[in-house]
Parts: sequence; C-alpha cells; structure tokens
Amino acid sequence: MTTTLPLREIGRSGIRSSLFSLGSWHTYDRMDFADAVGMLREAVDRGVNLFDVGVYSAPGSPPVFTDVIFAGMVRAAGLRRDEWLLSSKLWLEAFGADGFRPQLENALMRVGVEHADLVILGDLRRDDLELRDLVLDLAQLTDAGLIRAWGVNNWSATSIQTLIDIAAAEGVAGPRIAQLKYSVSRRSIPDGEPFARLWEQGLTLQASDCLEGGVLAGKVDGGRQIGRDPGDIRARIIADVPAFTEVASSLGVTPAQLGIGFTLTHPALTTTLFGASSVEQLRANLDAADLVERVGAAELRRLVEPFWADRGVVDPEGP
Repeated sequence: MTTTLPLREIGRSGIRSSLFSLGSWHTYDRMDFADAVGMLREAVDRGVNLFDVGVYSAPGSPPVFTDVIFAGMVRAAGLRRDEWLLSSKLWLEAFGADGFRPQLENALMRVGVEHADLVILGDLRRDDLELRDLVLDLAQLTDAGLIRAWGVNNWSATSIQTLIDIAAAEGVAGPRIAQLKYSVSRRSIPDGEPFARLWEQGLTLQASDCLEGGVLAGKVDGGRQIGRDPGDIRARIIADVPAFTEVASSLGVTPAQLGIGFTLTHPALTTTLFGASSVEQLRANLDAADLVERVGAAELRRLVEPFWADRGVVDPEGP
C-alpha cells in the first residue's frame, strides 16, 4: 500500500482518524531511539495520524517511560502538533474526588502537549462509581479544552448505553468510540447484537489486540506478555495457528496481514490499533489494507470463519 490511508470519523465527534492507529504500551522502551523516530516519521508520511500513548504504570510498579520517549520521538521527527492526534488512557482506579484531571494533566505533561484529542477510559472494574460522575467530569475536561472526545475500553454494551443515555439527559457529549478486542478469533462482542444497537446510534469501533498478542502472527512460544483471555479460549487459538497460516499463505500475505485485514471488514470500524517495533513491521501492517480491496470484505470474512473461537463461548453482552 503506497497511498495515504483513508480517514474515518471517531463517532460523531468531527475528529477524523486514520484507518490504522499506532499504539505504544511498552514498545518504545525497547527500541533504539533513532529507529523509533524513523518509524514514527514513516507512519505519519503514510497517513497514520492517531497515536495511543498511555501512562502504563501504577504506584509500586517499576517506572516506565514509553510516553516520555514518544514525546522525544515527536520532537526528533519534526512533527507539528496539527499533524497527529493523541489518544491517552484514563484509569478508573485513580478516579477520585478531583476526577480525572490530575492523571490527565500528568499524562499531558509527560507527552509535552496541552490537550488530548481522545481519551479512552480503562476497564470498568469498580462497582463504587456513579457513571453520571464520569460523564460530567469528562464534560468539564472538554469545556476546559483538555480533551476533544472520549471513549471506553472493553466495557459492556449495557454500560455504554447507560453512558449514552446519561450524556443525552445532561446535554453533554457521550462516548464516541469503543476500543474492543477484535480478531478472527474474538468476534462475539463487536459482532453481537448488543453492540450492533450501539453502532446504529453512531458509536464506532477501535479494534485492538487483533493478533492476540502476536499469537495469530505465529508467536506462540509463550514468552510474550499477552492480555487477558475472556472465555479461556487461548489454547484453541494457538491450535488454530497452523491452519490460519495456511489461509494467509493461500492469499499471498502473512498471518499478521490477514489478521489485521480482517478487522477492516467491520462496518462500524473507525481505526485498527496495533503496535510495531520496526519500520519493516509498520510497512507490512499498513499493507494489510490492500488485502481487503483485493479479496473483498465478504469473502475475507468467509475464509476466516473457522477461526472464530469465542462464538457460543463469550456472551456478546459481556465485557
């Protein structure tokens, strides 16, 4: 793929994101700085404009600096602030009397910017929160110019609908996007009827973890840190890797390109989030968009149907 990536709106926010977004997590901590700068410059030149840069540390944990390194990468690559969008994470565990503002200001300070274009609320694990408090706090941050839009990560359809209803009643902006695990193996929630009702209301999808932490790309040695495993289906996914690789080979692409390309077939998708640790990996991932145009969305979904591992196992209403 050599053309600039298409842009799609984040919900009904008016903010247009590139079809692919680049995540950091701890990636940049492990890269040579010059290589990371070159990769960032190439990403922007190819049309990537959304960068997920969270503060992935907690009190008592070892310090991490991926977001701080990203700030240096932006300067070294000579990027203007209007060339890229910042997506930051806000953690509900740290939501207190002062709301989200203290952690947001810390995150912005570490990246060296004055606002986040998008913030994503982390997993809803607390049962002592009033969702109305979250909605109103985010409205205040929007009014203060600190954020432009917000969404949620792996929340249930019911909880998201509650946020939408509260926002409508209060006359403020609600969630614009849901960051969900979405892959050939984990489809039940984004493809299920509960979320279909949300997509109809204008919520859009950011696909994440589309390669199961590298497993679907063939990295099954167990040496990588991988996210949680809803439905306890990871063993099934690993067992499917050889057959999945054969399908990719028959199409003339890598397993990673097939896995990424599949996510682009979801009708509500705004952007697919992935990480890359080299320019070569970035280029290969971006080229996955060509696969959908060449094969067609319907045919691509038919070919990967056998690898839908959480069908009938994970409740589409669940988180």
